[in-house]
Amino acid sequence: MKNIAVIGAGTMGNGIAHTFAQNGYNVKLIDVSENSLIRGINTIEKNLDRMLSKEKISQAEKESTLGNITTHTDIKNGVKEVQLVVEAATENESLKLKIFKDLSDSCNDDVILATNTSSISITKIATAVNNPARLIGMHFMNPVPIMKLVEVIKGYNTSTEVLDTVFKLSENIGKVPVEVNDYPGFVANRILMPMINEAIETLYNGVAGVYEIDTVMKLGMAHPMGPLQLADFIGLDVCLSILNVMYDGFKNPKYAPCPLLVNMVTAGKLGVKSGEGFYDYSENRKAEVIAKQFQK
Repeated sequence: MKNIAVIGAGTMGNGIAHTFAQNGYNVKLIDVSENSLIRGINTIEKNLDRMLSKEKISQAEKESTLGNITTHTDIKNGVKEVQLVVEAATENESLKLKIFKDLSDSCNDDVILATNTSSISITKIATAVNNPARLIGMHFMNPVPIMKLVEVIKGYNTSTEVLDTVFKLSENIGKVPVEVNDYPGFVANRILMPMINEAIETLYNGVAGVYEIDTVMKLGMAHPMGPLQLADFIGLDVCLSILNVMYDGFKNPKYAPCPLLVNMVTAGKLGVKSGEGFYDYSENRKAEVIAKQFQK
C-alpha cells in the first residue's frame, strides 16, 4: 500500500496528508475548493519549515514530502489507483454519507475506506458503502504530524483483515493505534468532551473565570492546555457537534451541551478559527503562543 487519498484539505486533512507523505506514501489531497487546497499545501510547507528550523528534518526530506503530494478537486479522478482513502471533511453526518456514497461508486471494491470522524457512528457511515466490511474509523489527533495516537474504530461490519491492515499502516507512519468499539464519542471524546463541557458549566455558573479555570487544570492536573483554551483550539462548533452526537446516542443528560456553549456557537464565537472564543485571538501573537504551547 503506497497510494493514499485524503478527502478534505482543512486542518485535519492537510495534517494527515503531511504525515503520510513524510513517511514515503504518494498522497492525493482532494478538496472541492481550489483555494482550500492552496491553503492546505501552504500549511504543510510552513509546518515542514518549522521542523526544518528545529533540525527535525532535512531540506531533502522537506522537498520529498511536498513532492509526494498532488492535489485534486474531483473525487473520481483523485481516487484512481489508491489503496486507501481517508476522509477528513467537516464533522457533518449528511456530508460524510454523501462523500462515502461517491467513494463507493468511484473506488474499486478492495479499496479501504477510512473516516477521521471524531464522534459519528462508523456503522452508520458504512451504510453508504457497497462493501461495509472495508469501512473503518481512523481518528487522528490534532496536530496530526506531532500527536502519536490514532483511535482505530471498528464498525459493526468492519472486517478483521481491514482492522489489521490499518493497525500496521498506522504503525508504519509512526503512530500508536488503539482499537476502539463503535459507540458515540469513541474513547477520546467520550472522556474529553464532558470535561470541556463541565469547564464551560463552571464558567457559566460563575465559579471562576476563564483564566482561573484553565490555570487550575494546567498547574493542578498537569494538562498542557486548559479545557477552555483547548475547546477554542478544537473549535466550539466541533465541540457542540460532538456533544450533540453523544447526547442523541446515549439519551443521557450528562452529555447535554452547556447553554453558554450553544449561545457562543450561535453567535459565531467559534474559537481560534473565528478569532474569538473563550480567548481573544485578534492579535496574531496570541494565536501563535497557543499553538506553541500545544506542540510542547
